[in-house]
Amino acid sequence: MSTQELAIPAPVDVEQAEAALVEHYPRLVRIAYLVLPPSLGRNRRVLTAHALVQRSLPRRRGPVGPAMPGQRRTAEDAVDPGYAYVRGQMLRQALEAGLPLRRRAWPKRAQLPPLLPQVWGLRLFPRSGGADELALDQRLASLSGAGRAAYVLRGLERQGDAEVRRVLAAAGVEDPGAALAEADGVDAARGTSGAGLLESAEFDPCSLQARPTDLMRRRQHTRAALAALAAAVVCGTLLGLPGDGWGPDGAAAPAYARNPVSEAALDPAHVRRVAPALWQRSARTDFSVWPARGGLVGDTALLRRALAVWARPGPTVQASAAPGTPPGPPMGPPQLLFAGDVDQARVVLFHDGLRVVRYAEPKDGTAGAALDFVRTDGADTASAGALVVGRTNANVRYLTAPWVRGVAVRDLLRPSEAARPLERDAHGVTEPMLSPVAPSQCRTWDALEVRDGVATRLLTDLGELTPARLTSGPPSAPADVTDDAARAEWARTACLLPVVRSHGVRSVNSWRFAEQDLPGTGDAGPARWLCTRAETWRGTGGKVLAQFQAPEAERGTATPGSVVAQADDSPACGAREPHVLAGALWKSPAGQWYMVAAGSPRVASVEVAGAVEGREEGRRIAVPVEGKPAARVELGGRLEDGSKIGVLR
Repeated sequence: MSTQELAIPAPVDVEQAEAALVEHYPRLVRIAYLVLPPSLGRNRRVLTAHALVQRSLPRRRGPVGPAMPGQRRTAEDAVDPGYAYVRGQMLRQALEAGLPLRRRAWPKRAQLPPLLPQVWGLRLFPRSGGADELALDQRLASLSGAGRAAYVLRGLERQGDAEVRRVLAAAGVEDPGAALAEADGVDAARGTSGAGLLESAEFDPCSLQARPTDLMRRRQHTRAALAALAAAVVCGTLLGLPGDGWGPDGAAAPAYARNPVSEAALDPAHVRRVAPALWQRSARTDFSVWPARGGLVGDTALLRRALAVWARPGPTVQASAAPGTPPGPPMGPPQLLFAGDVDQARVVLFHDGLRVVRYAEPKDGTAGAALDFVRTDGADTASAGALVVGRTNANVRYLTAPWVRGVAVRDLLRPSEAARPLERDAHGVTEPMLSPVAPSQCRTWDALEVRDGVATRLLTDLGELTPARLTSGPPSAPADVTDDAARAEWARTACLLPVVRSHGVRSVNSWRFAEQDLPGTGDAGPARWLCTRAETWRGTGGKVLAQFQAPEAERGTATPGSVVAQADDSPACGAREPHVLAGALWKSPAGQWYMVAAGSPRVASVEVAGAVEGREEGRRIAVPVEGKPAARVELGGRLEDGSKIGVLR
């Protein structure tokens, strides 16, 4: 089968995907039915096939990437991006539905019976076919889910093996080649091709027959359900009778337990309050010595609602937790940090030693309450300098620590400009400032600058309650961003921060581990190699970016650096392993391509192999590339002690 050139897929929006789903609905449901495991039974396969296709639309409006890279289009397989996206989403779910349920793993949504569509009192199944269809169904039942998907894509979608491999890989199949080998065995065992049978009524879940379910068992289940409902009504009535209770709980769910320990933890009278001047004589300065502040610290009803929602968030509560933060109830009476009006909401902040919890409700009621959790164990003076107390549109307000003497706003993208003063009220709540979390073209990045009498620190909002501290310097001694050189480097680094947004980040350090004079740049200045490392509150899940900052054509500009490598959960550029090696292809002003690379101070030699070869003693290398840039290059090196070092990955 001849194929055309590789097509570059266009973004897909909801309307485009919905149009493709409606137009090709019977075909998509047939594919899902064939890929689903026959062990589900024909009735559940029918309902699950319809459910998977209906759940394949994008969850948000606006363009999304297609479900698979680069479809090859043929005359038989002219797949528009909307259909390719929906088919890819459906295939992924159908393959997940065939995975076995495990005790220690949370089941995927596709592995559970579908919520919709549902049919009560009837069993649905496609019309019966002949002996050939039955034999083909039995052969497909012996295959894995990936093998069935390969057979269906090849036979029903008329796709070549290369296209099938790409579609299966995009749907999460680890070994598409093995799936194709399984599909080859179906027709080989039958001695003929069964691809045409896939379009028969035997495999059409849109043309169905109906039969009743087990009527006797249905009557028994109905009686049991009525008895359970009556018991629930009686229990609910008893719980609602007058007695010693906690009072109105707002948006909290019904109480599930009554015991002295739970009631003490959720009683506003037992909430811990720290004296205003305790931090001045305490051995530690963190959230544990923040005093209770705000105009509503005496509002017992508000505190009761906040504690109840924390313990039992109801279905209308918008709850969120930073990665690695347990969202459960308090183990004992928490510490009150703040309770007051912030913009159009009443806000309460608690601290229980491990977490900071923010409760917010509208001023005109409790509907739409929000609950946010963030981990803060191991906080110190620098990381406990401020908390996000409110967000409105694109703005953010902070509650600053009692030891903070002054705050200002500094635009990271304009390092030569002075910081702008930011006002605070008597409780330590700042005026609103622009949050970099708001969608933008990264033309500005406002960070909070706090002064506490010991140091001046930069904090930035990354979408969570705790702002991340920004530092600069080697991993052994990161320092606050206070000098011109560090600000200039952060001016070209700030726009890379969205990759660590909402990851539970505690601090981000940017380390210039090398400088390199590039060929043909004259006096433009050296290129800079930086390693940017984001540390999390939980200790794991950190992210490392290797960055190349070429000399800028115009002085004073702040074009973002280029990320040439990145890694998750890597010790590189950290105190444990303060080494890094990175490389990039760079084009000189004269048009010559070079493979350039640099390592951290203890790198003794660098070697390039593959399409480009070269070796240099020292920690920098620049090798000219003949012709077009090479597609594959191996980069490595050795440290001063003789051990090998590879590129960041």
